[in-house]
Amino acid sequence: MGLKEKTLELTEILKDYPNCKVVIATKLFTPEQVEELYNLGYRDFGENRVEMFLEKYHHLENYKDIRWHFFGNLQTRKVREIASHLHCLHSLDSETTAYELDKRLNKELDCYVQVNISEEKNKCGVPYLQVKNFIRRIANYPKIRVIGLMCIGTMTPNEDILEDEFSRMKELQEEIQDLGLAYAPCTELSMGMSNDFKIALKEGATCIRLGRYFLR
Repeated sequence: MGLKEKTLELTEILKDYPNCKVVIATKLFTPEQVEELYNLGYRDFGENRVEMFLEKYHHLENYKDIRWHFFGNLQTRKVREIASHLHCLHSLDSETTAYELDKRLNKELDCYVQVNISEEKNKCGVPYLQVKNFIRRIANYPKIRVIGLMCIGTMTPNEDILEDEFSRMKELQEEIQDLGLAYAPCTELSMGMSNDFKIALKEGATCIRLGRYFLR
């Protein structure tokens, strides 16, 4: 099935979720394939490695309405390379990164705080129980705007585990939204990838990140 056919299939799936944003994870795509996806109507693209982000960005920089997202581990020393190109960061999980971004940005940046919802030691993200305190500390960085939370679900065929993780993310997002923090409206949930996005949608995702889905 080609990119056009997968786009039609996805459009049908998302009919019940009209407010959900799709960010194309371009890791597996050539710049030419990203262009094809652009021509199919997509405008939100993201990478999880700085080098690949910059390659795709520069190949497509004439497309001024593309919104570039980053959802990988952003090392402090790499912040300066992509800060000015970012539309949104999905993986904020350290004050050091927040400090570097705040120092280098000339405008507010929409960010998701990454939550280690599965509590796996080898995963990035703020531990679930520490997220509220982390977000309170982000008040020190005026150019960071926390629009929501992001997570990567456990790689498992067990849908009950994924439903539980995504449900807990929704609960936490609503609790933070209710705090009424001006710099952290926290109305959004970036969760769900190619293998689990249908579950994430049912549990309240407002942004899904898809890549491999288009190549199956």
